[in-house]
Amino acid sequence: MSSLGVQVEGEEAAPPARTMRAGVYRGKGRVVVEQVPVPNIGPGEVLIRVAACGICGTDIKKIEHGFIEPPLILGHEVAGTVVTVGEGVTRWKVGDRVVSFHHIPCGRCFYCQRRLFSQCEKYKKVGLTAGFQPSGGGFAEYVRAMPWIVENGMLAIPPGVSFEEATFIEPLNTCIKAVEKARVAEGEQVAVLGQGPIGILLLMLARRMGAEAVTTDPLPARREASVRFGAALSFEPDDPSLDAEIRRRTEGRGADAVLVAAAHPSLVGQALSLARPGGRVLLFAHNDPVMRIEMPAAAIGIEEKEILGSYSAAIDRQGEAARLVFERLLPVREMISHRMPLDEMPKALELAARPRGDSMKVMVIP
Repeated sequence: MSSLGVQVEGEEAAPPARTMRAGVYRGKGRVVVEQVPVPNIGPGEVLIRVAACGICGTDIKKIEHGFIEPPLILGHEVAGTVVTVGEGVTRWKVGDRVVSFHHIPCGRCFYCQRRLFSQCEKYKKVGLTAGFQPSGGGFAEYVRAMPWIVENGMLAIPPGVSFEEATFIEPLNTCIKAVEKARVAEGEQVAVLGQGPIGILLLMLARRMGAEAVTTDPLPARREASVRFGAALSFEPDDPSLDAEIRRRTEGRGADAVLVAAAHPSLVGQALSLARPGGRVLLFAHNDPVMRIEMPAAAIGIEEKEILGSYSAAIDRQGEAARLVFERLLPVREMISHRMPLDEMPKALELAARPRGDSMKVMVIP
């Protein structure tokens, strides 16, 4: 700030050092905490000091299977404080507490006009980076937001709302999109397969729509958590009573919608089996570019069951996701089981990839 307390473009709240710590993806299954340059910002950009970043299942898949070329700095569930503003920035000032998306669509193309925002070419261009090829960058001390993110992809965090809570806005947006795409409605019976962080969010949103939900997960602690968060019942994935219970609740028909929040290919067949004729199966977790899935053709061609996909966020649901978090209409903070420093990035990723005990949402605190 100037001596008069006036915000000066390009000024820093607390000038960062020339280098920072970051968890750098260096190849399949390998993330190393290194010193890297603090990103330089240009006109229309801002620099954000990362306060918290959630670990997403998509990050895990990319790292564990080596789907991406190193080096990269991942992490896209980002919240922090603006520390530098570039020339021409008027929406934000130093000291603002913000949550930032990493993708924003153009809003004008063929796909945007049909609400297929994640298929927009501009959407696919990542606008948040901590260095190297832009990849989110939240697993670092600072991230640079590019002009189109600064204009349309950042939200102010209200007083009293923590950075940790704010990081849920992006994953919650993706789940709102998925539940809407599955057309979950009041009075319906829904099954949610997988009760990790995404599965819990899908469960809570289905309940908000007025549906009843049963869930599955192999971990006892996650089944217990599922019931706390609103499931009528939660089963082991291979429990033979699961199908019987769903049919008991639906006069023998089966689930109206099945939301698949775990990536195992066998769950698609199970989801189709649990769904009623004409029911909907929403694949949320099946975004592996090499996975192949087998399924009975008659489930679709005769029983008229639908298989739907949902990927990433919807720009026009950004406000609703923020409202649910900022007004604490969903207890997202209760989902955080571990808060780990950046120096323990490999351990944090291992825990998120192979959950155990009561682990749920793992949060990185740089």
